[in-house]
Amino acid sequence: MSTSMRAVRLTDHRLVVSEEPLPIPLPGEVLVRVLVVGICETDLQLIQGYMGFRGILGHEFVGVACSGRWSGQRVVGEINCSCHACETCRSGLPNHCPHRTVLGILNHDGAFAEYIAVPERNLHPVPEDVSNSQAVFTEPLAAALQIPAQLPALRGQRVIVLGDGRLGQLCARVLQAEETNLKVIGRHPHKLDLLRPLGIETALESDATPDHSADVVVDCTGTSSGWNAAMEWLRPRGTLVLKTTVAGTQTLNWAPIVINELQVIGSRCGPFVPALKALQQKRVDVEPLISARYPLEAATEAFELVQQRRVLKVLLDVAAE
Repeated sequence: MSTSMRAVRLTDHRLVVSEEPLPIPLPGEVLVRVLVVGICETDLQLIQGYMGFRGILGHEFVGVACSGRWSGQRVVGEINCSCHACETCRSGLPNHCPHRTVLGILNHDGAFAEYIAVPERNLHPVPEDVSNSQAVFTEPLAAALQIPAQLPALRGQRVIVLGDGRLGQLCARVLQAEETNLKVIGRHPHKLDLLRPLGIETALESDATPDHSADVVVDCTGTSSGWNAAMEWLRPRGTLVLKTTVAGTQTLNWAPIVINELQVIGSRCGPFVPALKALQQKRVDVEPLISARYPLEAATEAFELVQQRRVLKVLLDVAAE
């Protein structure tokens, strides 16, 4: 095996495709040969300065474990690398470990590379009947599944998803399966068109009149405007689920939270095992969300494309299976 690899490194707000040293796994980590990696909104926000990250980006990946329990098998990996020893971890919240690193986001190089070092306990084997194109959606699908994990009594509730992009599409598919009274409000007719054949009610933002009718609003806008829009849709004592992370400091109007006694829930990473099972059982169809694929060497072109309004998920094909 070579001692170097190709990778996409974020410097000061700039992406560079370069030769990098092969990762040296820490105790408990294994080396994973990356096959496919996806570009998400968080990656775009990191380029804008979110989290102050500098290093190799990428956290949505499928690869082949080079050693350990899953050696030679395709795997996906949870992104939070926790200590599993502190009080937070022992209480059952390892994703909130104060000592954690996060793949491609916080103090840990990510998967826009030929190889990544990942804690073995973070890895999950990919079922044989789940393709690489499906498996690469495990992490964002798990994030969508975190919503019913946090709000288990969604059935029959009036739920509005704000945003028709990558995460909004996945959240809509998950929330439809929860038998909610669901509506997705977005800005792009061609993206909303993907949801209508699934029986999901949709509306253009410009045509929708807020009426304080929603029990739950899920903000997947990827912009600070989602907060104010959610305030207009929520009924008194409704719940706002925040999925949006935006670089920079936001100015928010807190008054509606107090006046309408609203509940605000941050929602981040979710369960991988149910996500893989949903993919295997074809309960969530993710492949229509793929807009384009690029080789790793063309990562800068891929990032330029993913910022265009018509685009949903862009994948980087790093290596053959």
